[in-house]
Amino acid sequence: MEIIKLSNEGQVIIPEVLRKAYGWEVGQELILIEMGDGILLKPKKLFPETSLDDVAGCLKYQGKPKTLEDMEDAIRQGAEELWHDYS
Repeated sequence: MEIIKLSNEGQVIIPEVLRKAYGWEVGQELILIEMGDGILLKPKKLFPETSLDDVAGCLKYQGKPKTLEDMEDAIRQGAEELWHDYS
């Protein structure tokens, strides 16, 4: 167990041994989660930066391209099916 103090600016220093144990470097973003009588700090996961070229076409569609009207009809049909399921 570590005891730390809250500064006048509302900051705390996470001890070096804990930062090293979790691999937290300067600039690490943390998520603060309220836990009733305390808080939990978790590292914000970093996602690799991607571009449209990296992900475009990852879900290949083998067929005639759908029109906007086709897509709107499919959405309408899905909404109607859900409506009937709940009514």
